[in-house]
Amino acid sequence: MTDRPYIELRARSAFSFLEGGATPEDLAETAAGKGLSAMALLDRDGVYGAPRFHMAAKKSGIRALIGAEVTCLDGRRYPLLAATRDGYRNLCRLLTRMKLRAPRKGVGAVSHDELHAYREGLLCLDIDGVDLYGREATVAAVERHHDAREEARNRVIVDKARHHEVPVAAVNGVAFARPEQREVTDALTCIRHKVTLAEAGRRLHRNAERYVKGAREMARLFADMPEAIANTVRVAERVEYTLADLGYEFPRYPTPGGEPMAAYLRTIAEAGARRRYVPYYEKARRQIERELTLIEKLELAGYFLIVWDIVEFCRREGILVQGRGSAANSAVCYSLGITAVDPVGMDLLFERFLSEERGEWPDIDLDLPSGDQRERAIQYVYQRYGQLGAAMTANVITYRGRSAAREMGKVLGFEEQECARLAALVPVWGWKNPEEGAREHFAQAGLDIRDPRVGKFYELFTAVQDLPRHLGQHSGGMVICQEQLDSVVPLEPATMPGRVVVQWDKEDCADLGIIKVDLLGLGMMAVLEECIDRVQGAYGETVDLAHLPPDDPRVYAALQSADTIGMFQVESRAQMSSLPRVRPRNFYDIVVQVALIRPGPIVGKMVHPYVRRRQGKEPAECLHPSLEPVLRRTLGVPLFQEQLLRMAMIVSGFTGGEAEELRRALGFKRSEKRMAEIETKLRAGMTRNGIVGAAQDTIVQSITSFALYGFPESHAASFALLAYASAWLKCNYPAVFTAALLNNQPMGFYHPATIVKDAQRRGVRVLPVDVGVSEWFCTVRKGGGASRVEEMRLGLCYARSLRREAGDAIVARRPFASVSDLGRRVPELSRQDLRRLASIGALNSIGGIHRRDALWDAERAARPVGPLFDYVEEQTGSPLAPMDDGERMVSDFLGTGLTIGRHVMAHRRPQLEGVWRACELHSLPNGLWVKVAGVVIVRQRPGTAKGFVFLSLEDETGVANVIIEPDTFEREKQTVIGSPILLIEGVLQNQEGVVSVKARRTTGLGGVAAPSHDFH
Repeated sequence: MTDRPYIELRARSAFSFLEGGATPEDLAETAAGKGLSAMALLDRDGVYGAPRFHMAAKKSGIRALIGAEVTCLDGRRYPLLAATRDGYRNLCRLLTRMKLRAPRKGVGAVSHDELHAYREGLLCLDIDGVDLYGREATVAAVERHHDAREEARNRVIVDKARHHEVPVAAVNGVAFARPEQREVTDALTCIRHKVTLAEAGRRLHRNAERYVKGAREMARLFADMPEAIANTVRVAERVEYTLADLGYEFPRYPTPGGEPMAAYLRTIAEAGARRRYVPYYEKARRQIERELTLIEKLELAGYFLIVWDIVEFCRREGILVQGRGSAANSAVCYSLGITAVDPVGMDLLFERFLSEERGEWPDIDLDLPSGDQRERAIQYVYQRYGQLGAAMTANVITYRGRSAAREMGKVLGFEEQECARLAALVPVWGWKNPEEGAREHFAQAGLDIRDPRVGKFYELFTAVQDLPRHLGQHSGGMVICQEQLDSVVPLEPATMPGRVVVQWDKEDCADLGIIKVDLLGLGMMAVLEECIDRVQGAYGETVDLAHLPPDDPRVYAALQSADTIGMFQVESRAQMSSLPRVRPRNFYDIVVQVALIRPGPIVGKMVHPYVRRRQGKEPAECLHPSLEPVLRRTLGVPLFQEQLLRMAMIVSGFTGGEAEELRRALGFKRSEKRMAEIETKLRAGMTRNGIVGAAQDTIVQSITSFALYGFPESHAASFALLAYASAWLKCNYPAVFTAALLNNQPMGFYHPATIVKDAQRRGVRVLPVDVGVSEWFCTVRKGGGASRVEEMRLGLCYARSLRREAGDAIVARRPFASVSDLGRRVPELSRQDLRRLASIGALNSIGGIHRRDALWDAERAARPVGPLFDYVEEQTGSPLAPMDDGERMVSDFLGTGLTIGRHVMAHRRPQLEGVWRACELHSLPNGLWVKVAGVVIVRQRPGTAKGFVFLSLEDETGVANVIIEPDTFEREKQTVIGSPILLIEGVLQNQEGVVSVKARRTTGLGGVAAPSHDFH
């Protein structure tokens, strides 16, 4: 007997957030494998997983039916299926209404009246919905999971269905794809209810039956109700709607006088091109005409105009803005002022940005200063397109690493301290076989993986990886819609007031053709914007980032010597190790440098060949003669995504569509799998073109390695502009640049303590926090003589725990005659604030006192008034001795996180016999046994480094680099990780201007220091 067709009408995924144990992709793939022709995904109070389910179902050859389980005020959940496009729109609006009025994220409910009002086009899979949706739009769903209580409910449901003449349909209420996923689903249930497995009781699934079942399994379960199986197909046939009919439309730009958008875009683009290209030469003219023709053909003029409108708003408001990403490949974007890179002059590949075969919207990212300036741009978009016309894209927060370890530990009943130890182990597993690494590191933490509970922890930790935890907000992606966006995707309030988010992330939006504009906050943009203002204010000089002197020798000298602390994109330890070897001499060298130290080139083993060729140690030969035009500028070594696309088209005969498939694989989260699928195509094409053997293997290796974060040349060029600007400002206005860096923390690799010491070594005079002269932020003052800016003053913001309100009150009400006067006139200051200001020397200028005098006066100023305290008034001074250098240094670190006095290591130097200073290592021969010591400012263990650990140690003269081999690290891990100041003994490596110490022994020196930047 043939199986009766069956369609699962009620499945939930992990996007029901802590109620499902499988991804939408897993559900679709499993359903297809079980022979189902369709499946309905009904996640809790949202369509969060719908795009991924739709795309996965399309790939697996089944239909994806879309709906949601909607929570009602009475606590019931109504499973609703979108039968028509109007039904889908009503579902989105119903969910939006519920979410936007909810008191907090993750909660909310709708009323019966709302369920009724938004019923058009929806099917309800609950017999109790018959009063709301009517007999024609209601289905009585029954489930069987070997539960007697469930069978009793089923009898009631069937009786009601017969009474109301409503069809009965069998569903399995799927919560996971396979039986073995029941355990992780139960663990997520425990997290939702904030209980351990031992406490969960009946909250857990009774058994593992809620997995995806095929038609034969369901027919056996419902052998006495064959009509219930047949009705699943009938219900599915009534569902016309899929996400392929989303109905999204990008807004039409309101042009002056109603002029056609394409014509208006042409007008402003050509005007901009004449400003940008002087003279407006033929090659640029042809490229812009080609791009405008394609933009008009694809009906994308409105998109470019809307992005241009945002950029124009920023310019009017004095907000620094620069487009980056693949948009930098477009001469039209350059002409409109959206991007700052000339793609014609750099010969960038326009098809990387836009082509007729792509079938998706182009992607333009705008970098803005992080903070208030970016928020102004975001609010401009909200105001222009309305509350329901624009929203931020979501960011799906998934279980990864430490979060998974902490929560799985809690589920299994581990104590808080044990959970913390388990979470701390996670970063050191990755570079070796995971289970082997887990076993070894568990043992070091006093845990035996053979213990059943510890072993189960490891199983759950592994199973929960990448499952959704909750919905967050993307850093800057915005979607906008011609009509109300809530008819396309449900909206929710963001944590930040004044913002709403859609229920999908940026990849989901792209997959469904929803256009997104990224308004990204970039710390360096804020630094550059502040530098421009401060240079103008300090000495009346104008800095134009678009017209900086292009070949400043001081910039290239700093880059070649790796003197790059604080500079954008070139300040990491890996960059510092590369810069003296590559020795950038022009702007394109910086473009290459930005892209060189990335996982793609590192894994593809392209870094060392490029460096050797750059140094003239090996010929700049291409992988194949046909690739010479593509790889000439990078010395025969492929470094950029655009090169990879051109290579595939040349050596394998890829069409534009196949190159696009390759491009998407390069940027896809799980791209290794997709790259493997097209590797066969690459090899077949090369074989046809006579490229075989080692040459073929090398080319395939260079292409597939870019599955790990290959960098677009246009992106590198945009970042190189900012890198050069930051370097130029640091070299020409070091105090201004330092102040701007300190005012925009946190950012980059280095703590403010390191930034201050770097500035002092450059001759910047750094002055302390002072209530008499400090502003809230750090400031600069122009000096006389040859010095541009002599001084930088720390701002009140560096007094730890001081509130902005109190800081502004200090600035507004000074000068102060005494500490008592300060305490009396600034009541916003607490006793703790006064103590803190006194301990860091910020009160020394009031009456010419030292820190302990100020502490004494601060206590007196903050004391209660009354006769018991009158005797204090008779004291004319403090009986306390001044702090010595060491005590002042400790107070500085405790009160501000840094010191402007002598470096920590300068205090320790007399006790360090035979220890070299960082500045002396360059003069020592390679292979010498040395001792170095310093404050650990950076600890790194890159995933591409096979377990090696890299440290940066700072002393009073500079930074020394240390390499620790995996075995040494395992032996001395507690010292390396736990000590803020280290003494390292090992072998000096001094090669090609790059100096480091290969550690053999490590000793913790203890002491106070700023926190380090670890394992990011």
